[in-house]
Amino acid sequence: MRTTTLTRRWTPSRVPARTTTSSQVFAPPPALGCWYSSLSQRFNLQRVKMRWFLLFFEWFVDYARCTYWNLFGRRSGLCSGSISSPGPLDPDKKKKNGVLRKEFDEFEVPKNLDVIVICSGVGGLTVAATLAKLGKKVLVLEQDEQAGGLCKTFSVKGFEFDSGFHYVGQLHENGFLKVALDLITDGQVHFAEQDAHVDTVVIGKGKQRKEYTIYSGKRQMEAYLTKQFPNDTKAVEELFKIMKIASKKIHLLCMLKMLPLWFTRFLLWSGIADLISPLFRYSRTSTTDVLKSLTVNRDLLTVFSQTFYGVPPKNSSCMIDALLLHHSKLEVYYPKGGTSEITYRIIQFVEKHGGKVLMKAPVSSILLDEKENAYGVTVKIDGEIEIKAPVIVSNAGMFNTFRKLLPPEVQAHPGIQDYVHTLKPGKAYFQVFAGFNGTEEDLGVSSTNMRLFKTNNMDEVLEEYFDLDKEDAPDNIPMMYMSFPSARDPTSHTLFLGQSHMVIQTMVNPKWFRKWNNMNEMDRGDEYEKYKMRFANHLFDWACVHFPKLREKLLMMHAVSPINMHGLGATNGSMLSAEHSLERYRPLNIAKIRCNTPIKNLYLSGQDIFSAGFSGALHGGLLCASSFLDHCLYIDLLLQQKKLKNREAKKLQ
Repeated sequence: MRTTTLTRRWTPSRVPARTTTSSQVFAPPPALGCWYSSLSQRFNLQRVKMRWFLLFFEWFVDYARCTYWNLFGRRSGLCSGSISSPGPLDPDKKKKNGVLRKEFDEFEVPKNLDVIVICSGVGGLTVAATLAKLGKKVLVLEQDEQAGGLCKTFSVKGFEFDSGFHYVGQLHENGFLKVALDLITDGQVHFAEQDAHVDTVVIGKGKQRKEYTIYSGKRQMEAYLTKQFPNDTKAVEELFKIMKIASKKIHLLCMLKMLPLWFTRFLLWSGIADLISPLFRYSRTSTTDVLKSLTVNRDLLTVFSQTFYGVPPKNSSCMIDALLLHHSKLEVYYPKGGTSEITYRIIQFVEKHGGKVLMKAPVSSILLDEKENAYGVTVKIDGEIEIKAPVIVSNAGMFNTFRKLLPPEVQAHPGIQDYVHTLKPGKAYFQVFAGFNGTEEDLGVSSTNMRLFKTNNMDEVLEEYFDLDKEDAPDNIPMMYMSFPSARDPTSHTLFLGQSHMVIQTMVNPKWFRKWNNMNEMDRGDEYEKYKMRFANHLFDWACVHFPKLREKLLMMHAVSPINMHGLGATNGSMLSAEHSLERYRPLNIAKIRCNTPIKNLYLSGQDIFSAGFSGALHGGLLCASSFLDHCLYIDLLLQQKKLKNREAKKLQ
């Protein structure tokens, strides 16, 4: 037999000792040499790969277990205790101003601080309230004379206006946002549910004008849109599927910010993320591209992307537009007593737990030690006052934080530059506030928002508009938003008897106002006022087309340009801070923009962390607190939500 022959031929004793090697002893015959060698190498390679794979798998399991425990396995105590029953509205303006306008004084600064929060917007106050509840000694420093950022009110000639708040959705009983907001306000904010007719979208002017209505309601919104777009029922159905995916799976994008960046890169690069959910695909796909795959109807595209923020649909993320529309799907709400009621209640909660919120305290710099770790801030008031704390949270916006509050040599670091270049400043806002001598019935208005567009081709029109010359811009405004907050707040009828007020806003290019950027308000002169009022008058005239009675009842009109945007110090006058572009919402960029920064002990909060608006800022605060504590607070809140739902279900049995 051939096998016997091979055995005899390759007996080790027959090989001379001086040439004996392991390879020769077990070498195959020449006819099988290549095959045997290849098989042997492949087998050895597989063994090596398997050994490394098992080592990696063992390490990964241990890492995953530790991560799971840190993020999910333990409880923070955030939801311990009970929420108080809502008390009556506090009509005492003097008491409220004592909280909202408490001026900075060195003697008011608590000793042995744990955290300093820069700026008192919703994102900053959310961090402060959350950490204060968990036993941290917190100080919030605000440069303006009143706390709240865009969630504050101001008065002009006897009329009270909101700075930037319009309404908030998803506050239904035991909804996640309501659970979170009740927690940081002790459940003391009263909200008025708004009329089901949330928005009217108007496209075109004159005889070419078309109107579309948007209603809230679990099924009503889709039903009304289907009725108005009878030839695009499949497209509407698909859009609502996208909205459902975006709302149900948005936590996956939040998790990208909490997983290790290398692991996030692997999930995205390997395609595993796309297998988990189509959310990641919608996040990196433009609204225009998605709608083009469903319909050729530009009106539907305009309605779907109606919440304009200065980015044309071809450069905006479909996921964000879906989330913004879904935000008003159930019901929308407005705080009774005005927007500042929210800020007032959060600050009371912070102070109840040992924290302080002080105004007229402009932070001029973040203090760094020799290792470039943050350890405090400098407040510029009649000189410079240093306040120290082991952790600094900036709610001033990414660009202000990195470009103004850090030393130039630190700003140049690659890690900082990578952060800054991932985002770019958003377009500026222009606002008009008007007061009227008449009720809503007198004016023929309601709580419904009006969103006006000159055309349904916003992809081209917006680019043309922002490229206009400074002198041509006021005469060619392509879109505007209009609402009547006095029609939303039932307390307004008693506080401001027989009066109504309106807010209008649009987008502008900040370069049109650059000439007056570095001037004091008193030095800007008549040229600035005339230019500003050109925008205001064109916007008001457009509003009067829809509500003719406004003109005869007008008592006052106040215009706010990007260079005096409510004392916010917003980069380029952008109330939304960073631009809500498609580039920003690519999953990898979402993962890269985190609360913890390249500067040790320095954290970011607010709208730049995830998205714009009230709820976006609040989520930015929750993410920031989670990063600081190295614990996912969302799990605590979700368990609390489940507990409340079970309790409610038992009551109904």
